[in-house]
Amino acid sequence: MADAPPPPEYRPRPVPSPAAARRKLLLIGIVCVAPVVASYAFYYLSPPGASVNHGTLLPTAPAPALAGTRGDGAPFRLDQTRGRWVLLVDVRGRCDEPCARLLYASRQARTMQGKEQDRIARVLLLPEGAAPDAALLAEHPGLVVAHVDPAARAGLPGAADAIYLIDPLGNLVLRYDADPDIKGVAKDLTRLLKASGIG
Repeated sequence: MADAPPPPEYRPRPVPSPAAARRKLLLIGIVCVAPVVASYAFYYLSPPGASVNHGTLLPTAPAPALAGTRGDGAPFRLDQTRGRWVLLVDVRGRCDEPCARLLYASRQARTMQGKEQDRIARVLLLPEGAAPDAALLAEHPGLVVAHVDPAARAGLPGAADAIYLIDPLGNLVLRYDADPDIKGVAKDLTRLLKASGIG
């Protein structure tokens, strides 16, 4: 009987240098951020007339770290929505007729995205003690209702009721005042979703 061949020589894998590991980590970070950067470049640097935003463009800055309580009593943090586009409906008083119009606009603009609408979350911010009517809530499945202290909302630009568009990285992008043009909001969303590979 022939002798069995000797086992292959064990050669340990080379350990990458710290510099190589940092380069790899940096490359991963660039790949993750590039789609959002590309979406902003496409949206804001395209030729005049080709892309016109319908909301008020906000300075690039993270949304405030909002925290409070959901309508069902569970804790709420805005960063729980990270990774999705967010239509944040900020209402400073009771959820009456103007609030209902903002909710309707946010719902319709999201619905108009068709199969892409799951990339968008909707959040309604209210002061403590304010609650939407049950019939109104029934018209808005999937809406997150959160009660947040007014002082915590001071980081949002503007003191009146509005809709804020937040990107998947948590940055403020656009602001829509009361009675926004629903088709305009939808067009802004469509362009950003099309240009962005994340969220």
